Amino acid sequence: MKTLARTVLPLALCVSGTVFAQGSSTAPSLQLPGSAPTMSQLSAVSPALADYTENLLLDEVWDREGLSARDRSVVTVAALISRNQQVEMPYHIRFALDNGVTPAELSEIVTHLAFYSGWPNAMSAVAVASDVFEERGITRDQLPEISPELLPLDKEAEAKRQAFVDDKFGEVSPGVVHYTTEALFLDLWLRPGLEPRDRSLVTVSALIAAGKVEQVPFHLNKAMDNGLSREQAQEVLTHLAFYAGWPNVFSAMPVVKDVFAQREE
Repeated sequence: MKTLARTVLPLALCVSGTVFAQGSSTAPSLQLPGSAPTMSQLSAVSPALADYTENLLLDEVWDREGLSARDRSVVTVAALISRNQQVEMPYHIRFALDNGVTPAELSEIVTHLAFYSGWPNAMSAVAVASDVFEERGITRDQLPEISPELLPLDKEAEAKRQAFVDDKFGEVSPGVVHYTTEALFLDLWLRPGLEPRDRSLVTVSALIAAGKVEQVPFHLNKAMDNGLSREQAQEVLTHLAFYAGWPNVFSAMPVVKDVFAQREE
């Protein structure tokens, strides 16, 4: 892991070259660099950041026990998409593939996050991923079916969820309640392109990274019901501190603490 991380790129700052702002024909445009900065370039801007990147983030955090490299890539990609951070996406999509995340799983992560982070964020991810998929020779037959055979539904749990949401929000927005049931929990969550545990991991990571802690209790409980261990959940927080920032993680920790405590009762 250490050797690969150093070789590929210290800060995961591989960029797409997309123009983010354009003015008139005479005004300068803000364009991201077309290639990743080298360690010497990073050091020229912030020697301390270069050191933290190489020796703390890549050599230590990514090698911590508690989450596999594959799971760390899933968490990182979910965080980047949820925050629409395109600069680091190419590197981390490539790194995810190298760490064992399949093209089908990456495709399904993007689809899932269209619902949980919004269509525009998913479209930004598609624009980046399409170049990586083309570069890697990934073809349509390696991606999930549009309408696959769905996973079995836990009818009892879904009935409880529907009853709660209908009672609490049915008169607030019938449309949202309708699509929450029909599009999300009777369709999206049952797609086989991601294991239920991984789909929950993506959701929890995206919510914490975006600062949406109100939704974390339901989805963290669902994640743990789907097989995410307490130790893995703890390590998700540690990893996200570096990729989503300490404030977002500290905002989530009281909520996560309550979930852990309730599950021990």
